[in-house]
Amino acid sequence: MSDQSDFLDWVRTSLYEAELAIHNGDAGPRRAIWSREESVSVLGAWRNAFGQQELADLFSGLAKQFSDCTSYRFELLAYGVMGDMAYTAGLEHTSTSVDGEPRSYILRATQIYRREGGEWKVAHRHGDTVAA
Repeated sequence: MSDQSDFLDWVRTSLYEAELAIHNGDAGPRRAIWSREESVSVLGAWRNAFGQQELADLFSGLAKQFSDCTSYRFELLAYGVMGDMAYTAGLEHTSTSVDGEPRSYILRATQIYRREGGEWKVAHRHGDTVAA
């Protein structure tokens, strides 16, 4: 397989499963696919994080807010793989409960990845809400 097809397989499995899990209140799978090296960052739709401690706090806080995900779909619009770096840009279509209230929304999400020890890891995320 090529680097691009390996990366896309990872996006469609590990990344997808981690996003589904956090929207059901489990931050573990998302944390597992994120880099443990500095620097990491999130410019989020709801909150930002810079560095490992803020990232851990962000993910655990989101997991406490999310539950009962009924639908999650990542609409991949663009991607690229360049050696040990990659990116995705797409739309996240989500229906979940936030603080116990059912909610559906679409986020624009751009992420940057780096290969560490032969595995893809997320290093940066930028997400914002798509206005209706």
